[in-house]
Amino acid sequence: MTDISPDLFVDTVQAFQKTAAIKAAVELDLFTMIDAGARTAEALAERSGASPRGLRILCDYLTILGFLEKSGAAYSLTPSTAQFITRDSPGDMSSIVDFLAAPELYRMFLDDPVAYVRQGGTAGVANMAPNNPIWGIFARAMVPFASVVAAAVASQVGGWVPRPRYILDIAAGSGMFGITIAKAVPEAEVTALDWEHVLEVTRENAARAGVAQRHRTLTGSAFETAWDSGYDLILLTNFLHHFDHETNVGLLRKARGSLAPAGRVVAVEFVPNEDRISPPLAARFAFVMLATTQHGDAFTGADFAAMARDAGYRGVSITKLPPSPQSMVEFHS
Repeated sequence: MTDISPDLFVDTVQAFQKTAAIKAAVELDLFTMIDAGARTAEALAERSGASPRGLRILCDYLTILGFLEKSGAAYSLTPSTAQFITRDSPGDMSSIVDFLAAPELYRMFLDDPVAYVRQGGTAGVANMAPNNPIWGIFARAMVPFASVVAAAVASQVGGWVPRPRYILDIAAGSGMFGITIAKAVPEAEVTALDWEHVLEVTRENAARAGVAQRHRTLTGSAFETAWDSGYDLILLTNFLHHFDHETNVGLLRKARGSLAPAGRVVAVEFVPNEDRISPPLAARFAFVMLATTQHGDAFTGADFAAMARDAGYRGVSITKLPPSPQSMVEFHS
């Protein structure tokens, strides 16, 4: 018999408290301090200058949530926390808090949720406004997440025969997708398109990765800026989900017209199953698009197949990109 309980309702109403706790932990660098040997509230207070009482309550809360383990008065990291939220770990993702928990996103979600549900999207352009500062925050904060997915895409692309020489990275953001492919394919040359304040971050990352000599930038809107032609690969990573079917069909047609004879168009997306409720992370992304865009969505495989058909492609293939929740969507020209 299923237990009847209000726990899920209460926990969901108070979910903002979880965000507050993880923001505090990341800003205090709590997990790194524990990893370095400060295992008690008192030891953490000595290193951080924060209140022992505040740290004890925060650590207990994070233990309840599953980020820490506790034995007596001592705290330790779970394996996932050690890998993804400590500064010294190669897999550290703590910076994504700066974007995913940014005040701009809080307001989009919480100021008037009934409005975007009633309207089927935001009343205005929300975070899709030209030159919106949120995309500069996104480009810097999301590098660790993008790098994991980009490595999986580069692994796929690096095995192609022939490998792409000329690459166009649309709405490049941090630039990590084009940059990582350029590292995997030494003959590749990348053009990254985005707003100028975002491209400042892209250029920094290209220089840091040692591919600046094979990396150039193009400023403007993906819809309004003229592209060159003859590209072997056009990347549309984390972009199509912001728009509706018709808008994406137009963009995909533009991309198809810019390809070399054997060129390919590749998107990276959260692709839920046809039931639209699984797998959880991919399926939940539709709500993000409801709150932050006019017409965006988490599109299914059937949705992408319809876009491909209407844009003149032969079809699509979808490849999962573990360990991320995303998939690579290739449009076959």
